[in-house]
Formats: sequence, C-alpha cells, structure tokens
Amino acid sequence: MAVYPDIEALAELAEHIANRRANDVADTQIANDELTVTITAAGVFDLVEFLRTDTNCRFSTLVDITAVDYPSRPARFDVVWHLLSMYRNQRIRLKASIREDELVPSLIGIFPCANWFEREVFDMFGILFSGHPDLRRLLTDYGFRGHPLRKDFPTTGYVEVRYDEVEKRVVYEPVNLVQEYRQYDFLSPWEGAKYVLPGDEKGADS
Repeated sequence: MAVYPDIEALAELAEHIANRRANDVADTQIANDELTVTITAAGVFDLVEFLRTDTNCRFSTLVDITAVDYPSRPARFDVVWHLLSMYRNQRIRLKASIREDELVPSLIGIFPCANWFEREVFDMFGILFSGHPDLRRLLTDYGFRGHPLRKDFPTTGYVEVRYDEVEKRVVYEPVNLVQEYRQYDFLSPWEGAKYVLPGDEKGADS
C-alpha cells in the first residue's frame, strides 16, 4: 500500500523553515507532493545545520547532491541537495542557482558523505565547493577534458580510449566515428521525419 506524504505537514514545515531562516530562503514550493526550498548558495551550510538539529526538522540524512545546467542563464547552474528526516519521515529538496565561477560551501563538516557527492558534481559539471579537502575528479579518467553533464559538452566527447595490442597499453585517440553521426529529432516513428536519412533513399522512393 502506497504511503503519501502529509501535504499539510509539508506546508507547516515550509512555513517554519522560511520563518526561522528568512535570510537563507528565497522561496518554498510544494509540487507533486514534494517540498522544494529555493535558497542562497552562500547560506547552505548554516541552513543544512539548522535542518539537521532543529527539533521540528531533524533531517538526519543527506541523500544526494546533484546539479542542472541552464547554459543560457547568467546563473548557469542549479545545485540541488536532497535530505531525509528518518525521525519525521519527511523529505526536502534544497535548490540554489549559481554562476559558473561561483563557489558553493562544502557540507562535509555536517555530512561526511558529501565528500563523494561533491566530487561527482565537480567532475560532471565543473562546480567548485569551497572547504572541500580533496576536490578532484571521481568518475572520469586522468586528464579528462571538460565536464560531461554540461549541455555544451559534445555528445561524442573529445577522445576515445582503447587498448593497443602492439604497445600493450591503453591509448587515447581523437574520436573517429565509423559512420556519419546523426542528429536525432525525437519525432514519433509513426509520424516519420520530413527528410530522407542517408541510406534510406530506396525506401523513400517505393
């Protein structure tokens, strides 16, 4: 049997946080039975400490940290933190918009598990966390160029990796596609594209 969150309790929680941390909270919103709190990035450390220790919150677990890229915005990234209260069975999402050159305070001093979460966000998006003791790439290889989850990162990447039997080592080479790279338009296959793809000329004539 599905257990749905108490919307009234979420609304009370949002009001409580907004009143107690007015300088850090820009907006609160409940959508799809979830509470999202828009905050200032500079105040995230003190706000999360409040959410962890306040008797009406008690968000004891940092579930995840991620980001979203909006290249056309001056504040290009949204950094997102997900927290869970095991004591009150509530979840909350914190969201802060930052510029590409802006530093975000690290949460390692509150939640040690933030270490790898922040390294992953740095690796994938290039977002820097101030106060992180070892901010280096986590998922990509040594010498990797760029940040794969940025919207302007090429879908083919810059280099490809293979094991060379002659040199007996892993080698890096420029990307060499064996066929023409297709830009997909995501049209329904039942509607069909308005143009003929290379190799499909015979089917178009029949």
